Amino acid sequence: MAQDSRSVHFPVGILGISSGSLLLLVNNYASTPGEDLIPQTALGILLLVIAAVLANAGVLSLSHGQLFSLLCLTVSGLWTGSGLVYILAGQGVIPPDDLGPSLVPGLAAFTLALLLIAIVALLAKKAVLFIIALSISLACAHEIAGLSAAGFGRSASAANYLFVCLAGVYFGIGHLLSYITHGKVELVATWAKEKPVQKAQQDPECTSMTLVSLVMNLLAASVLACPLLGVVPRLSTGHVPWLWTAGVFQLAMCVLSYRDMDPLGATFCGFMALLRFAEGYTALLFSIQPYSPVPFPVVFSVLLFIMAVFSCQKSLTEGVYQLFFVAYLIAVAAEPLGFLQRGTQGVQAAIFVVSAGVLFVYALNMNFSRRIPTGQGLLKALVSKINALTLRTHDKDFHTPYLGLSKYADAEVLGHACSVLAAFAITAAIGERGPLFVLVLPWAVVAGGVLQLLCGSVCFARGKTLESTAFILFGVMWVVWGLTRYGGLYGESRGFNVAVGIIGFMLFNALVTVAALFLNVAWFAYALTFQLILISFLLDAIGSLPFGYDIGVTIIFGLVSFYCFLAHLFNGTFQSPQIPLGPALVKFSGTGGSRDACLHVPARKATSVNQIAEIMKNGGICGMPTDTVYVLVAACNRPDAVVKAFKVKKQAQDRPMSMWISSIKQLDPVKHLLSPLLLDFMEAAWPSSISMVIPRGPWLDAFGLGEAAKHIGTPQSIAIRSPDCTVATHLINMVGPIAVTSANPTGEADTTHHNQVYAKLGDKVNGVLCDGPSPENIASTVVDCTKIETGHIGFFRVGLIPKSKVLHIFEEVQRRHKHGKMNPAFEADSSESPMSDHLYASVDEEITEEPEQ
Repeated sequence: MAQDSRSVHFPVGILGISSGSLLLLVNNYASTPGEDLIPQTALGILLLVIAAVLANAGVLSLSHGQLFSLLCLTVSGLWTGSGLVYILAGQGVIPPDDLGPSLVPGLAAFTLALLLIAIVALLAKKAVLFIIALSISLACAHEIAGLSAAGFGRSASAANYLFVCLAGVYFGIGHLLSYITHGKVELVATWAKEKPVQKAQQDPECTSMTLVSLVMNLLAASVLACPLLGVVPRLSTGHVPWLWTAGVFQLAMCVLSYRDMDPLGATFCGFMALLRFAEGYTALLFSIQPYSPVPFPVVFSVLLFIMAVFSCQKSLTEGVYQLFFVAYLIAVAAEPLGFLQRGTQGVQAAIFVVSAGVLFVYALNMNFSRRIPTGQGLLKALVSKINALTLRTHDKDFHTPYLGLSKYADAEVLGHACSVLAAFAITAAIGERGPLFVLVLPWAVVAGGVLQLLCGSVCFARGKTLESTAFILFGVMWVVWGLTRYGGLYGESRGFNVAVGIIGFMLFNALVTVAALFLNVAWFAYALTFQLILISFLLDAIGSLPFGYDIGVTIIFGLVSFYCFLAHLFNGTFQSPQIPLGPALVKFSGTGGSRDACLHVPARKATSVNQIAEIMKNGGICGMPTDTVYVLVAACNRPDAVVKAFKVKKQAQDRPMSMWISSIKQLDPVKHLLSPLLLDFMEAAWPSSISMVIPRGPWLDAFGLGEAAKHIGTPQSIAIRSPDCTVATHLINMVGPIAVTSANPTGEADTTHHNQVYAKLGDKVNGVLCDGPSPENIASTVVDCTKIETGHIGFFRVGLIPKSKVLHIFEEVQRRHKHGKMNPAFEADSSESPMSDHLYASVDEEITEEPEQ
């Protein structure tokens, strides 16, 4: 059974492709040169709906069917672009004579892309994917021929779509039936002939997101290179859907790359989305022929060049490929009309060829264990010979956030790069012809606004509140200012209304600037210089802007943003040395602290538990998840740590700590000092969320508490527990019995998330095992066992474990003792009973109730 056929998304995607093919099949067969069976607007809308279904299936199958996912997203892009073209044609935006030139560049790109996918599918022995990809590729080729000569090729195109329908429906229904019936019903040949191939080792360069990004670059390059080759007369409005489709898909790949913990790939996809929207904007205004200001493409080329250098850590091929776009941006800067001139179109023709080659190589490497060399590991080998540089190890936990849980990588690199681009874009002089003649609007709105909003959302998901707030605030400001000032809406309406809005942004940014004092110097400078830009906007709105002030502060902001961009990119690549971001200018005492002061590690990793165990063995105190809430722990054989934990907790004298053990075996050294009935009750009840209050005695001295023993329990009794938590049990096995108290200052609510441990106790703890939200928000049940020999137990508190369940366990233990079925390990000690009446004692959680008998 093929790996990509394991989920329901496979039959959904295959049937979705079949439905779209059936739609085009009927339209091609039944239409005549003078009249279409399905109106163009309706055809476009239906294609968009099917494309959305395919995109969903492709995204959901990214993790288990990469070639299938690539096929779904490629066909989705094809039908999204062509559907938009049909809608524009149906609404009269595109003249009938321009329909062919509008469709041809996009169809040509997808013809080649699908042909490459078909070849890879054939080599990988994925029959259904091969048939579908090849048939749609041939259908697109015949459709191009039909657009060139009326009536030619439509029947051949329909015949290819017929193959897609037949194969897709058969395989799709076969897989769907097998999925629904759990393999009990299978159609012939839907599984047997589709044998799995050896899966290649997962590499950062060979992912579905990277391949889809290459397909979209192939699409844009085809659209821009076709005027140079004479395939279409010029860039026009009909090409905007293809370019903006590529832009939207690049944005989606940007988000998915962050989900795949690939910030370099996400940043590159963001850059490509920005280019696609700018190119589409130029095609939209082709009659005006807007020229591109020199500062922006020059700065963009510098940023992309730096990205290309750092991308060599993934592979040399990746870095060299990105250099083609550096050359493209230099060509844009060198020619007044940028995207509309032949120099840039010539570079795009080269990008078309290179994108096709890289797409084919990466697709092969993704599906086979024997790889085509791409220069992977060359940078690592080079850096290993330089003593001054140390590369970071990028594992799946590299982007684990300091606080909080996230499925995204850091987005600061793209966020700061967008600030650089937006800042240098608005330094261009508009002149007398108006803002639409200068290519500033897409740079300010898309680069400064849309992409920064995306980065702000990613930062928010990572628990980075300040960074998220800053990016979202700046993004909104760039969008508003770009649309009003450079979109031609600003006009002469400068005055009080505009000034009030800008003052509102200034107040919000002032709060961000103050908050940045507690982060680092770089972020403070970043927020402060943006405040200077807002001041220039305000002065411009009221007509009091000094000459050159806006250009000066904008360049300063751009340089600060560039420093932050370079620092995050460099520091994310190299472990040493580091480009300094500066310390926090203001620090609160008692809370907060640096990552080094309090180690935060994921609880699911054994190495993390080992780290926390070593800290505790050396006298540290740590936060730990349990089967109930988070607790603060210290090793019993380190009395100094127990005293420290007691003081950090600010524990009241009537709120003592408790002792936890991993199992009853840890009581073996003192079992002769404890009641057999009590020990049997412990063995029957643990591990669980049951704390037992037992009499204090000489047995406590065996655990190395020394003078710190006074903080464990009361003079009469002590609470002891064995938690039903794998992480806690493993840690106690390594450290020995531990002293435990709740991870919150006395009087506050229980701590139910590792974020709260840090927030409440700050850098006073030495480490925290992070496991997200607590599985239960209810504390343990506390049982009074001080008079267990009388046959009675009481309850100080009924928590997670019901009272009836505890009593049932105790009754079973009593019944065994009455019939002489005592634990054989303790029969010799049955005559000794050190139990006596003691006063009530509280345990790790704060309890004030009287015990229930």
